[in-house]
Order: sequence, then structure tokens, then C-alpha cells
Amino acid sequence: MHEKCGVVGISLEDRSAARPLYYSLYALQHRGQESAGIVTHDGFQQHSHVEMGLVGDAFDQTDLEQLNGPQGIGHVRYPTSGSVDNSCAQPFSVSFKSGSLGLSHNGNLVNTEELRDQLAEQGHAFTSDGDTEVIAHDLARNLLEEDLIRAVKHTMARIHGSYALTIMHDDTVMGVRDPQGNRPLCIGELDDGYVLASESAAIDTLDGELVRDVKPGELVVLHDDGSGYDTYQLVKTENTAHCFFEHVYFARPDSVIDEELVYEVRRELGRKLWDENGIDSDVVMPVPDSGRSFASGYAEAANEDPNAEGVEFAEGLMKNRYVGRTFIMPTQSERERAVRMKLNPIKSTVEGKTVTLIDDSIVRGTTSTQLVELMRDAGAEEVHVRIGAPPIIAPCYMGIDMASREELIAADQSIEEICEEIQADSLSYLSIDSVAEALSESRTDLCLGCVTGEYPYDIDGEATDRDVDRPGIDTATPADD
Repeated sequence: MHEKCGVVGISLEDRSAARPLYYSLYALQHRGQESAGIVTHDGFQQHSHVEMGLVGDAFDQTDLEQLNGPQGIGHVRYPTSGSVDNSCAQPFSVSFKSGSLGLSHNGNLVNTEELRDQLAEQGHAFTSDGDTEVIAHDLARNLLEEDLIRAVKHTMARIHGSYALTIMHDDTVMGVRDPQGNRPLCIGELDDGYVLASESAAIDTLDGELVRDVKPGELVVLHDDGSGYDTYQLVKTENTAHCFFEHVYFARPDSVIDEELVYEVRRELGRKLWDENGIDSDVVMPVPDSGRSFASGYAEAANEDPNAEGVEFAEGLMKNRYVGRTFIMPTQSERERAVRMKLNPIKSTVEGKTVTLIDDSIVRGTTSTQLVELMRDAGAEEVHVRIGAPPIIAPCYMGIDMASREELIAADQSIEEICEEIQADSLSYLSIDSVAEALSESRTDLCLGCVTGEYPYDIDGEATDRDVDRPGIDTATPADD
């Protein structure tokens, strides 16, 4: 699985927003590495710079100096909808009769083609095949006829799926979260303004204070002088659909999402993993990096258990951080060697010992097989695998670049069969109920489609786990904040 996207929006009193946006995107780099972009507004006109590549490669000093204005939005992208080229890089910006519009999107719509066809029939011309441009065109159409708040609400009534958006209409910066809150978005306060971001880690980078999460179905409008913000609860639904994988894998461990610190959630998931499926072994080691918090909680619970023999927590796999997605692997044998390029065992930690490997998930099973083999080659007597999430049995339609159902190892195999395939001595996953408990959420308020095969949104050919309450068009009123 790969990250989705990261979005940010900033409104300041009187200083340039370009550098705070740039630093925020660095903090969100883990959410997308294909492209990065910033759009600002100086009160008279919009300025934009969008490039392929990492944040540090996409901008230089001159680029930032030309992004004038105290308001702006930014985006880092990993493509889950649309092409991997400049046409789908974000923020998407457009100028039209009612002003300029910039839009950054994290998520994935499930009715993109339907909306694109409708808008094309009305004369809209598209320059990309992504869903973000569809949102931008629909919102621009509404802004020709309505005030800002009603225009956003009308667009929310038409777009179905997962989205956390930062929007800039002229010099007004806004953030909106889909009615079921699938993707994260939060509000932060700075000394001289306010920020909207996918994760609170971006706010920390700016020495700001986390105010709260944007509520599902809520629109937040930042004041153009950086003095505050207004909120509008545009849509309310009975249940949320928070993506549980934000806490399991995607988000930074130092981020607070939906009022939970990701690091502590992962440690609690590890503790529950021991309670459900603990096994005595000499050493517990994480698969870096995301397995580290799980393994810490797992080992702590094991050492507190009066019925267990105690276990050593060790960093037994060293990660080469300079081998990324662009590492050239033209043949299958070289692709298999990629794990050895990325991870190398510390032999003294492993040799002659029983080992429990802790990871966040198993997707295709290829990496897990190679890790078990690495442990055995390093001299492990036994290799047990424990996973801090339920088996992934179905694809994600909500903005995660995940394997197809045919490629998912758990889609048509039992846990026992998977254990045999990856050649582990034992394999256990965490239950869905334990995930919900660790997140302090009801199962009905989580998006669990990838582990249940039932989705919180209407998707052609897939089961739905609830009745989706589509947003209406009535007049929005300011919400109590």
C-alpha cells in the first residue's frame, strides 16, 4: 500500500504564506511523493507553482519568493485517481468569471465518471483524468450562481466518496471534510493566523497549537486577515467512516487524528495483539518503520503478563533509507533482492533465538515471505509473525493505492494457508473488534471495507455496510464552535 495525499491551507495576518506552506508539506511528505504544489493569493491575483517530485525538489528559493500573499493552499500527492503527470498534480487551480479557485484533495470520489460526463455535457472542458478537477469544475459552476457557502454545499451534495479538501477562492481559504469523515483534516492556531492540515504534525512544524479536528461534513472558512475562522455544519450523518488505516499505517505517529495520538493507538494495538495472540519467544522485533510502535506495546504487554516468561524488545532489522520506490528492479530475482537492499538483520539479535516479527499488515505476502527467510538465514530457530491489523481481503476505493482483490493474499486464503505460504512457524492477526476498541470507536463509525468487503459508500459491484444518507441542499447556517 502507498500513501494517499496531504493537504494544507493557511491564512496569515500580513506575512507570506509560502514558507509555512512549504514547511507543512515537508511534514506531510510521507503522504505523497509524486508531486508537490502551492497556490497563494496576494489580494489581487493568484500565484501557483506545482512540480513533479518531492517537496525539496519541487521548490527552490526563487519559487517561494514568487508565491506572494498571506493566504495559500498546498498539496503532496500519491496518485490514486488520475495519471502520474503534471496534469493531475495539485493544487488544481483555475480562473473564471467569479474569480480564481485553487483546490487540494485527499481522498477518492466514487462517482467521478458520472459527474465528469454531466459537466462535459454542460460545456466544461477537462485537462486531466483525475477527480480533483471534477470537484473544481462543479464548485466553479456553483460559484457563478451562489454565495460561497451554498456553492460548497451544492458541490458536497453531488460528490460522493472520500474527501478532505483545502480550497482557496480568491483570498479566502477553506477546508471541508466529507460527511463521514473518511480522511483526516484538522485546524491549528499560529501566532498570526490559522492553518488547516491533513495531520497535526504539520501544525507542530509551524510551532502552532492543534485546535481540533474538522468535523465530518463541516466547512471551515479562515478569515483573510488571519484573525480567526467560521464554521458551517453543512451535512450531518448518523455514522462516520473514519479510515482505521490512518492509525495503523499512514499517519505519522506524532500526529493526533480524530482526537487520538497515533503513536499511543499503535502501542495499544500492539498490547491487544499480545492479549489476543501472544506467543512466548526470545525476542520481539518490529518491521521498520510502522511496526515499531506495535512491537513496543506488544513487548510491554508480554513483560507485564504474569503467565508469560518475558521477552526482549530489539531492533533486529536495519533499514536502508536510501532505497525507495524508484530503485530499479527489472527482473523478478532483483525484485526479490529489494527486501535485502532495504532491510538487513542484526545477526547477533537473531541467531539461535525464537523471534516474533511485528508488522502493520500483509498485502501480497511477498515481503513477509522474504522477511521470514531473512530471519532464518540469520540463524533464527523459530519465526512467528504477528500483524497489528485484520487480514486485508478487499481493495480500497477511498484513496489508498492498494493491490487488486486478485493480488491480496488474504482474499482467498485462510490464515493457516497464508502462514504456510510465508513459511512462518505461526501467524496471527488482530481482530476488528480490538481495532475498534483501541481507536475508542464503534465498528459502525469506521471504514473497514478492506478487511470486511463491505463499504460505507455506494460502489458499483460491492456490498454496502450501511444506508448512505446523501446530503441535502438546504441553507447552511454557522455552527457553534
